[in-house]
Amino acid sequence: MEQKRALSAVDVAGILHVSKNTVYELIRRGEINSYKVGRKIRFTQEDVDDYIARSRHEKQLPPVSSVSVQSSLLNGVPPQGREFILSGQDVILDILSNYLRQYGYQALRAYVGSFESLLSLYQDNVQAATSHLWDGDSEDYNIPYVRRLMPGTHAVIINLSYRMQGFYVQSGNPKQIYDWKDLTKENVKFLNRRKGSGSRILLDEKLMKLKINPGDIRGYADEIGSHLTLANAVARGEADVGLGTERVTRQVDHLEFVPLQEERYDLILKKEMMEYSEVRTMIRILNSREFRAELAGISGNDYRDLGKIMAEV
Repeated sequence: MEQKRALSAVDVAGILHVSKNTVYELIRRGEINSYKVGRKIRFTQEDVDDYIARSRHEKQLPPVSSVSVQSSLLNGVPPQGREFILSGQDVILDILSNYLRQYGYQALRAYVGSFESLLSLYQDNVQAATSHLWDGDSEDYNIPYVRRLMPGTHAVIINLSYRMQGFYVQSGNPKQIYDWKDLTKENVKFLNRRKGSGSRILLDEKLMKLKINPGDIRGYADEIGSHLTLANAVARGEADVGLGTERVTRQVDHLEFVPLQEERYDLILKKEMMEYSEVRTMIRILNSREFRAELAGISGNDYRDLGKIMAEV
């Protein structure tokens, strides 16, 4: 699919309307993700879309330092030194990282999904993970996955926000897509998220509970890496529907949102780290009026339990 085409630095410079040297500087500062094919630097459309999404944030956040983490149980990357890495994809983590910097802590960012974040925390490749994984059996968020993916580990689960998950559809919802069963309509083309993402796990759990065969959904096997790239693809007419968070729809024209379920977005820490100075500082920040006021400008999220300990497992 078009979204998976490798982009060169020249391509990215054209999309962003900057010079090629500026693109290389963004790579050097860790502001845009890239990869190498031999000696050539390449990008995905998702890398570019994620950079644009962060850049469009109303308060123009100062850049944060990002790192790559490997969460494979077979190829884990050992931690290097006393780094403090926040893992997850919500802009709230970029803001939190910048607050920690003001207190003298260099909090790095790893932009990976919920499933990988929990595995990375289990392997000590990151120090704080975020998750919005729904379990169909308990109909609860995150706690069942912490127990499964971090066996034998005492963990503390702290709320960051609540967000609405739903369908991205084109303006006017021409295919009349309102619930999960509508994905099986013959004239509906679906675009999926990658395995391990919170949206993909919510979809698969719902399909299982409703006894809907994924093979009956046209496009189920077509995967996209980020909410923004998925939303843009639907707006361009490459698909009729995709699943993601509501806030993204405010960044994309010719798109409507069909709300389905409120999700809980939590921060997960190993209990042994609760006495670390950077963790104590982070929790104070989460519970501060100043931080809550900063988040008030981010539409689409509900911060009613921000900083509250939801569970200890």
